[in-house]
Amino acid sequence: MTAKLSTGASSAFQWDTIPWKIIEQQVKRLQVRIAKATKEGKKGKVKALQRLLTCSFYGKCYAVRRVVHTKGAKTPGVDGILWRSSRQRMEAVNSLKRKGYNPNLLRRIHIPKKNPKAGKRPLSIPCMKDRAMQSLWQLALEPIAEEWADPNSYGFRPKRSVADAIEQCFIVLSRNFSAQWIFEGDIKACFDRLSHSWLLENLPMDKVILGKFLKAGFMEKKVIFPSSPKGTPQGGNISPTLTVMALSGLEALLKERLKYRKVNFVSYADDFIITGNSRELLEKEVVPIVKGFLKERGLEISKEKSKITYIEEGFDFLGFNIRKYNGLLLTKPSKGNVKNFLRGIRELIKSSKSVKTEDLIRQLNPKIIGWANFFRHSASKRTFSYIDTEIYMALQRWMKRRHPTKSKTWRNKKYFRAVGART
Repeated sequence: MTAKLSTGASSAFQWDTIPWKIIEQQVKRLQVRIAKATKEGKKGKVKALQRLLTCSFYGKCYAVRRVVHTKGAKTPGVDGILWRSSRQRMEAVNSLKRKGYNPNLLRRIHIPKKNPKAGKRPLSIPCMKDRAMQSLWQLALEPIAEEWADPNSYGFRPKRSVADAIEQCFIVLSRNFSAQWIFEGDIKACFDRLSHSWLLENLPMDKVILGKFLKAGFMEKKVIFPSSPKGTPQGGNISPTLTVMALSGLEALLKERLKYRKVNFVSYADDFIITGNSRELLEKEVVPIVKGFLKERGLEISKEKSKITYIEEGFDFLGFNIRKYNGLLLTKPSKGNVKNFLRGIRELIKSSKSVKTEDLIRQLNPKIIGWANFFRHSASKRTFSYIDTEIYMALQRWMKRRHPTKSKTWRNKKYFRAVGART
C-alpha cells in the first residue's frame, strides 16, 4: 500500500476509498523528516524532501482534502468552480502539477473589520485549484516554519491558541519581580506590505512557484488589477505560514542583545508585546531593534496602535485586558471586545423581529457560548453578569416590538420559563 501511495498521480483509488489514515501518516512522516533536516542545516536534503512531498500522490490528496474541508470550501474564486463531487476531487488531485502551472486571478471582496469604524478589510479569494496548490506547498513549509518560529509566537501555528499567548503573558508579568513596563506592538498592514524580495530570497521553497503565488493579480467588480509589488494576499492558504516565517527570529534577536533585562516577547500574528524593566529600555533599545528587524522585511510599526504602558495602567492584548491591581495580575475581557460583542448581539436581535423564537435562539446560542468559552478562564464574573443583563434587556425590547399591546408579565410568561429559583 505504501509503495503505491508514494508514487505520483495514481488511478488505483477513488476519492471515497482513499485510506486517509495512511495518507496522513505518510505526510506527517515526511514533514518530520523535513523538520529534522532543517534543524541539522541540511538545505539540500530539505529541498529534496519538499520536492518528494509536493510531487507525491498522498501529498496532493491531503492538500485537496484540506481545501474541501474548510469553511471556504463553498466560496468559489473567479472561475466559479467548486469541488463538490468525488470525481471532481479526484481530478483535482491529478491536476496538481508544477510544470505548466499558472495561477488564476484572485477574487477580491471586502469584509468588515472587528471594529466597524475601522472600515473594511480586502480579502483575496483564490480558485479551488490555486488553494490546493498553496495547501500542497504549505505542507512542505509548515515543518520549517515550526523550526524557525519564535518560542513564544502563537498565531497561525498548530496546537497553539490565544489562550496560550495570554497564559504566557501571565507567566512573565504576574510575579513581584516581573517586568513592569510593556511595549504594545502592532505591525502596520502586515499582510499588505511584506516584502516580496525578502520572501523570495529567504524562504526555502521553489522560487518560481512562490513568485507565482505572490504575483497572481486580482479581479474586483469584473476589473482586472495587477498584483502589488509587496504583500501576501489575505485569503490565500499559504499566506499565514509565509507571515509566520517572515516574523520569526525577533524574540531570539532581543534575547541575544538584551540579556538579563527582563525582556520577554509574546506574539500572535502581527500583534505582540515586549516587556522590560524600564520605559527607557523599551524606548531607546527595544523599539529600535524591532524597527530594524521589520524594515528588512518591508514592514513598520503602527504608530497609532503601538505604545509603552506601565503594568498598573493595564493594556489590551488579543481581546483581553491585562493589568496589575495592588500587585495582583488579572486578565479579563477588554472593554472594546465587550462593546463589539454586544453590538453584534443587539444587531442580530433587532433584525430578527419576524424570526421564529427557536431560530433566534439557534443563532444566538453559538455566539454567546463561543464568547463565554473564550473568556471563561479570565477574571470575568462581573463582565459575564453585565453581558447577561444586556442580552436580557435586548430580548425584552425584542419581545415588546413583537407584542406592543401585551404586558411585561404576559411576555415573560410566553418567552421565559423558570428553572428552579431562576426565571
